[in-house]
Amino acid sequence: MRKKKDFKMNSKGKTGSKKAHRPHKEKKGQVITGIFQANRKGFGFVTPDGEEDVPDIFIGEDETLGAWNHDHVQVEILPQKGSRKKEGVVKKILKREIREVVGTFELSKNYGFVVPDNQKLQQDIFIGRDNMAGAKGGDVVVAEILEYGTKHQSPTGKITEVIGSRDQVGVDIFAIARSMDIPMEFTVRQMNQAERCQKSVISNDFQGREDLRDWQLVTIDGPDAKDLDDAVSLTQGEDGTYLLGVHIADVTNYVQESSALDHEALKRGTSVYLADRVIPMLPFQLSNGICSLNAGEDRLALTVLMTFNPKGKIIDHRICESVIRVGERLSYPDVRAMLEEGDKELCDRYRDYLPMLKRMQMLSNLIRARRERRGAIDFDFPEAKVVLDDKGIPTAIVPQEANCATRMIEDFMLSANETVAEEFVKRKIPFVYRVHGDPDPDKVEQVLEFVSKQGVKIEKRHQKITPKEIQQALKAVKGQPEEAEISRIILRSMQQAKYSTDCTGHFGLAAKYYCHFTSPIRRYPDLQIHRIIHETLRGRMKADRIRHYKEILGDVCTQASLTERRADECERETTKLKKVQYMSAHIGEVFEGLVSGVTGWGLYVELSNTCEGLVPIVNMNEDYFLYDEANYALVGRLGKKTYRLGDRVKVKVAATDLMARTIDFDLV
Repeated sequence: MRKKKDFKMNSKGKTGSKKAHRPHKEKKGQVITGIFQANRKGFGFVTPDGEEDVPDIFIGEDETLGAWNHDHVQVEILPQKGSRKKEGVVKKILKREIREVVGTFELSKNYGFVVPDNQKLQQDIFIGRDNMAGAKGGDVVVAEILEYGTKHQSPTGKITEVIGSRDQVGVDIFAIARSMDIPMEFTVRQMNQAERCQKSVISNDFQGREDLRDWQLVTIDGPDAKDLDDAVSLTQGEDGTYLLGVHIADVTNYVQESSALDHEALKRGTSVYLADRVIPMLPFQLSNGICSLNAGEDRLALTVLMTFNPKGKIIDHRICESVIRVGERLSYPDVRAMLEEGDKELCDRYRDYLPMLKRMQMLSNLIRARRERRGAIDFDFPEAKVVLDDKGIPTAIVPQEANCATRMIEDFMLSANETVAEEFVKRKIPFVYRVHGDPDPDKVEQVLEFVSKQGVKIEKRHQKITPKEIQQALKAVKGQPEEAEISRIILRSMQQAKYSTDCTGHFGLAAKYYCHFTSPIRRYPDLQIHRIIHETLRGRMKADRIRHYKEILGDVCTQASLTERRADECERETTKLKKVQYMSAHIGEVFEGLVSGVTGWGLYVELSNTCEGLVPIVNMNEDYFLYDEANYALVGRLGKKTYRLGDRVKVKVAATDLMARTIDFDLV
């Protein structure tokens, strides 16, 4: 389980244009430009160029002009009716984003079709006999788009790559990642650069750095993690103050600005963690090698030293370049077992580190309490890991619960991220910040109205809701059957966090200053700001470098936000696929679950193993059900039987669809 450094907002996954445009006011008949976000049901939304706070424009199924997902389009705003969402019509497609499609090849006598894996692509791709490249029926292929087609004519393409049979190990997940245009291989030039990097820290690297190798440091990560980018240390003074060290891998020493590796890292934006593999931002020689803070090895780092008073408030800090040596590589399960269960064997094995771990737990509790008092929102959704066998078949779904160890690292990383962001705001140096805007007032009002009907009292003192008020609402439903569902409704009312050159604050964390500093091995924004920190510490941040960063950081933020959302979607879709495969082995079995969503087409039910499926309304034969949108309920017209969000129900697994990645349930 990866460290929860920051939570993603908004399930729709908005993205911005790669080119900034002047924001437009939306008024009757006005034309705007933006990025089209397709929905698998045929309709879509357009995110206007410029200010991301501008609401998305709804595009009906018949008004898309054949736009594909992520196309850059021109839209005419339609007259708004009452309080309904803004709607528009696509008038022109300015730029096509998708140039190739991954899917299953279906062969006919003289031609074939590629059925896209991406459910947001509505049409199959026609393949002429001369463009089949030897593909057989049922093969997973890559097809280059030759013509995008029209409403009445299929797109045409040619097969450029045969990935293999869908039954081959790993092809299913590879196909999803490939369909989302996630780079899978490094070029020879990039690999050669990685190979030329030294395998160990040399004495020349020590120049200008603080030698912290005799400090007691540990890494705490998931048991399977290999790219270890953060280590922690903690001492306590006689006056009760704590000195927390957060030591982050110095990737910039090996990935030089404008190098082939740097360009590729920006293109990828982030590492992608899938059910059966990691697609790294950097070659494994770096991410798992010289950059990884492996125990017993000298490593270069950027260190943030923070002094906390006995109440957990930061009263002083310092950022420095360092050389470190991690003493032990600890795992979340082992740290939890020591601190929560007092596991004797583990406590004996790590007895030299146990006093520091106990101090860390005390400081973590103080930090978390302070963050809670200021109003930070903690969406604690159930997570699970899908366990695969050597053939890629899911054999178990294991719950992943937050514990003292995961919370401890999260608290320390958040503290470092806030500290670094605040310093560079005050220095007035160009920087990359992690921001999260206020929720849309109309969406919040709708959510609050529903939540209040559930007996949850929310005091909204001002026109704008505060993080504290949302936090109180979540506390009020803590432990209730509808807790997860109400949390999701509240989450969907919020904006999505993004990267920005302006530090406008982070609503969800109730933080005035925030950035991503702690994961440069796997996130490009962190790598980028490490360069800025180095130049600042070394006195090189002169006028020309300030001008340079002002020129490039806007594009870095846009690219980082886009690639983050692409990675999130890929991780979500591959996990969904494996969950569908897992439930395919349980057709006909009965499970208990909670109603996690209510729509006009049925009930979504989530099982305790986090698998979610649909009870289609057409199969709910006990009554004729009507959708009560305001109350998130299906109400029987005859017997008045009602199904609401959070209701506990029994369902039977009726069917699964691997291509659509869906599970159908029947009520029992």
